[in-house]
Amino acid sequence: MNRTERLTAILDLLAADGQVEVDEIVEKLGVSPATARRDLDSLANERLLTRTRGGATSGSVSYDLPGRYNRDDHAAQKQQIAHAASALIPKGAVIGLCGGTTSTALAQVLSTREDLMVHSNRPTLTVVTNAINIAAQLAIRPNFKIMVTGGIVNPRSYELVGPYADSILQRVALDFAFIGVNGIEPGAAPTTNDEAEASVNSRMARRASEAYILADASKIGKRAFATMEEDTFQNLITDSGVTEEQLAAFREAGTNVVVAPAPDVV
Repeated sequence: MNRTERLTAILDLLAADGQVEVDEIVEKLGVSPATARRDLDSLANERLLTRTRGGATSGSVSYDLPGRYNRDDHAAQKQQIAHAASALIPKGAVIGLCGGTTSTALAQVLSTREDLMVHSNRPTLTVVTNAINIAAQLAIRPNFKIMVTGGIVNPRSYELVGPYADSILQRVALDFAFIGVNGIEPGAAPTTNDEAEASVNSRMARRASEAYILADASKIGKRAFATMEEDTFQNLITDSGVTEEQLAAFREAGTNVVVAPAPDVV
């Protein structure tokens, strides 16, 4: 586990309980107490937590996620997908992030990337998002430029939707867009549970040079209510739970599939 992965794991522990102790980090991540303390100090310096005697608390820091985002049976797989997506993003890129738990995991990984923390006179990363929780999570990063679309808040997903969001997205150009879904099938358009989210997701993907679906393997073969634009999405990042038959079907349909490695067992 490298340093960026450790920092992300510490934030996950913190998000789950609101506090974390050095001893817990040592036990769960297999690091020394000195390393655990240095990592906590580093995250505190970046205003991602509040240090306490022997550990840290979340306090009122902006990365804190809504409670339902912390109860996810596929959290480890989504973290691996997030790291695979982060590896595609160079310093200085302009990216689009929709809402959802996997996109939120990607935002967390990006917030701890060391190369993006280096002081710069230009933004080390520009993020366009319609997710208010992601905007709040990244807004405290001084090197990041954050643009939030307008729109009406969907209380289930924390996403801004509607014509105001579409209007803003028409005026931006993205290097990459990363879109979460509720279902995806080989040779078919990806789907979400909400038609307004599907519209914004499609618009964001069209504004990007490269658009990627972020979907853990449990979403493959499932179909939700609202369909996105099929020809907009030719790239999928998923986890190692995808089967060889599913991979073959996606590739036959012309989809480029990136398979994130299996989570490390600590």
